Amino acid sequence: MRLFSVLVLALLPLSALAAKKTPGGKFWNFQSKALQSSPVKLNDASYEELTTAPRDYSAVVLLTAVEARFGCQLCREFQPEWDIVGKSWTRGDRQGATRTLFGTLDFADGKNTFQKLMLQTAPIILLFPPTTGPGAKADAQFIRYDFTTGPQTAEQIYPWITRHLPEGPQPPIYRPFNYVRLIAVTTILLGVVSFLSIAAPYLLPLIQNRNLWAAISLIIILLFTSGHMFNHIRKVPYVTPDGKGGVQYFVGGFSNQLGLETQIIAAIYGILSFATIALALRVPRMTSSSQQQVMVFIWSAVMFGIYGFLMRVFKIKNGAYPFRLPPF
Repeated sequence: MRLFSVLVLALLPLSALAAKKTPGGKFWNFQSKALQSSPVKLNDASYEELTTAPRDYSAVVLLTAVEARFGCQLCREFQPEWDIVGKSWTRGDRQGATRTLFGTLDFADGKNTFQKLMLQTAPIILLFPPTTGPGAKADAQFIRYDFTTGPQTAEQIYPWITRHLPEGPQPPIYRPFNYVRLIAVTTILLGVVSFLSIAAPYLLPLIQNRNLWAAISLIIILLFTSGHMFNHIRKVPYVTPDGKGGVQYFVGGFSNQLGLETQIIAAIYGILSFATIALALRVPRMTSSSQQQVMVFIWSAVMFGIYGFLMRVFKIKNGAYPFRLPPF
């Protein structure tokens, strides 16, 4: 009886070692690590152990390079989202019912793996389906996801993962509440409210000033009627060479325009508008009739000269335009 007990005790380590080598043993080994920290941080050896067939589980591995020396901005931007995916899955599947594991292999810890897979870019996601058991696939080849559209959020990458996993429960994404953002937003709002409460007596007269709003409205009207949006839509140059060593301020044709041309037209419209306002509002309020006459002649001459220049510009845009005003 004693001999039998000794034999049993001697065989226990061997049986435990055999259990670890089975697919089921591998899964529970990594599942225990995932319960401590998910996604599981891998190196060359653990990556090989996790992904080598036979597998009675699914493995989803992010291959990345987050260290600053590798210069992968996309890797650093996506890493927090990947952590959310792994932690959410482990949080909703602590018993391992889905038999799905999440891991991360950084280039610093898995250079041999990157060379073996001949990877030139990062990050990428590799999904290894099960090769035995429920949902097993005959082809043990991994499924690859490349970040061709830039950074992805956890909610964007999650449907791709679940689409390639065997049917079963799918834990939802759990995004932790961002207390830092809440504190920052609250602080900013309190600061804004405090500033407005203190500055209100000084700001209200300024905001209620009709002349200020009239000036702002006039500037906006002049800006957009002169072709500002056309420049932004067409991405026009500011000036162009004239072929003689100089530059052109205006180009012919109604479908062509320059950045400086827009500014000149806006200035012309502004001078004409100011002259009209002066003749309509300022001059009639003058008490001296002689001053009124002088200002009428001055502003009329300004309008005549500027409008003549505007007609000259219009002739540059349309060479067939027959009218002009002196001296242009």
